Amino acid sequence: MKEKVEEVLAKIRPALQADGGDVELVGVDDGVVKVALKGACAGCPVATITLKQGIERMLKAQIPEVKEVVAV
Repeated sequence: MKEKVEEVLAKIRPALQADGGDVELVGVDDGVVKVALKGACAGCPVATITLKQGIERMLKAQIPEVKEVVAV
């Protein structure tokens, strides 16, 4: 599943990088995807919205086994 998550993140990454941020996969554990937000995303006041309504929504839509996405 980790490879599938990386493929989806690769599709999301250009949009984050355009705003000076990035996302890094830390790990996948029992359907919970752990990511680290980098650059501008790390201190952004809307990072939680990006994480839940952007990254998590896309991962769940493309990988049904994903239960949740959390920032670490």
